[in-house]
Amino acid sequence: MMMSDGGYMEQEEEWEREGLLDPAWEKQQRKTFTAWCNSHLRKAGTQIENIEEDFRNGLKLMLLLEVISSETLPKPDRGKMRFHHIANVNKALDFIASKGVKLVSIGAEEIVDGNVKMTLGLIWTIILRFAIQDISVEEMTAKEGLLLWCQRKTAPYKNVNVQNFHLSWKDGLAFCALIHRHRPDLLDYSKLTKDNPIHNLNLAFDVAEKYLNIPRMLDPEDMVNTPKPDERAVMTYVSCFYHAFQGAQQAETAANRICKVLKVNQENERLMEEYERLASDLLEWIRRTTPWLENRTTDNTLVGVHKKLDEFRNYRRVHKPPRVEQKARLETNFNTLQTKLRLSNRPAYLPSEGKMVSDIHNAWKGLEMAEKGFEEWLLSEMMRLERLDHLAQKFKHKADIHEDWTHGKEEMLQSQDFRNCKLNELKALKKKHEAFESDLAAHQDRVEQIAAIAQELNALDYHDAASVNARCQRICDQWDRLGTLTQKRRSALEEAERVLEKIDTLHLEFAKRAAPFNNWLDGAREDLVDMFIVHTMEEIQGLIDAHEQFKQTLGEADKEHKSITALAQEVQTIATQCQIPGGIENPYTTLTSIVRILFYALIKC
Repeated sequence: MMMSDGGYMEQEEEWEREGLLDPAWEKQQRKTFTAWCNSHLRKAGTQIENIEEDFRNGLKLMLLLEVISSETLPKPDRGKMRFHHIANVNKALDFIASKGVKLVSIGAEEIVDGNVKMTLGLIWTIILRFAIQDISVEEMTAKEGLLLWCQRKTAPYKNVNVQNFHLSWKDGLAFCALIHRHRPDLLDYSKLTKDNPIHNLNLAFDVAEKYLNIPRMLDPEDMVNTPKPDERAVMTYVSCFYHAFQGAQQAETAANRICKVLKVNQENERLMEEYERLASDLLEWIRRTTPWLENRTTDNTLVGVHKKLDEFRNYRRVHKPPRVEQKARLETNFNTLQTKLRLSNRPAYLPSEGKMVSDIHNAWKGLEMAEKGFEEWLLSEMMRLERLDHLAQKFKHKADIHEDWTHGKEEMLQSQDFRNCKLNELKALKKKHEAFESDLAAHQDRVEQIAAIAQELNALDYHDAASVNARCQRICDQWDRLGTLTQKRRSALEEAERVLEKIDTLHLEFAKRAAPFNNWLDGAREDLVDMFIVHTMEEIQGLIDAHEQFKQTLGEADKEHKSITALAQEVQTIATQCQIPGGIENPYTTLTSIVRILFYALIKC
């Protein structure tokens, strides 16, 4: 048999290929399928004794389908003729086919004729469709899903290894493990051994029948003595355990469906109250949260923004998901409530003012818009502050380098070292200063960069802009002072150079004129102190005439002497005025005041 939609109902090919079932399997199937049918027929106050006989007229077959499907089949024919029975069985088969089951090789005539093989096949089809097909585990087929469920439930138990629905169940431990896993109070699994399968099977079957309302469907002796127990019989019985343990919710739903009419008003009231409560709680949370998301202020630091980012991530990860679920539950409850009221022909539910679904939708939309804006602001703020942090580090780095370079520069520029220099030393200082001026000009770009970075930090609202501005101002003020001091030192060096060059010119002029004058002076002095021996008046007269001629030259000599003395005096005056001690030393001659002394001595002679 197959389902047309591709679900689990495998084609049981042996029904077509073989004329007879294995006697042992037939016996097990008769017992199991009969017990399974009776477990449902008892709900309708009846049961069967002989599975191939009691379904021949189709009445109990139709009743069985109504019980297990909770649906009503077409009214059965109450006649006792064969065609009445065939009509009833066909109604049952049509109902099965309407559930997506494709029946192959099973006809109403075989069931009416009491064909054991076909009757067991039909009941197996019903079991597959209504007891096994709805077993769903990880999108597997029903059989695979049921097997996987058994494997998972019995995995922790010693001596249990469920691999199939025949040999794995022979010793009874798998049944006991299933019971103990869900109801450990019903049996003590630790006392069971693999060597006593009859005891294990009887224990499991008795407990299942007494406490789980699962009738005996298997015979312990048949399970033990049959080389390979019938898979369908075992599978049918195991499915009852699945439904007993896993079907509690479905059973509760069915019970609730029976009591629905009596409880509908109470349930509707509960849904209304829950809606009001959930709506109030959700709207209040949105009202509290939205202002937080709309608050776009920070302490303007990366640490502060990272803290807000952590808070936002925590909001997204911890606080919002339950509210998303709450909103979904709220909408589901509202729709469920309206559907219930509509089906009950009751007026539609109208929530309190401000708590309509549309109100919640609008509030939620506003929340998400605020959230989106907050996230975008956070990202842009983080990028801005990371940029600021980078700029601040860059500013500090450049400022550190600049301040290291300027260290001691003001003292150097204010130095009066050039005042004790000679002309050649002064020229060297001037060259050195020119090199410094080039270095200073080269550093102009760094100062401009520092100022530009500070300006950008201010434009981007850097949190520590005050200290940046103060440092930048110190650097700019110092730079201005360095420029002023550089110009002053250059002017001072140029003035000192001009003065020393003037003195040097005077020294050179003095040396050029003092040397010849000194030679004349030495010669005149020698002539004046020389002793003359004369014998005649003519000789005396000649000496007198020569002396008179010499005296006549003294006026020019005195004039030259004064000119030379004026040169020396001018040097001394300049040196005194400019406070240049080195200026009074003439590098070109040693003749200084001695010329004047000798000249005055000569005049006295």
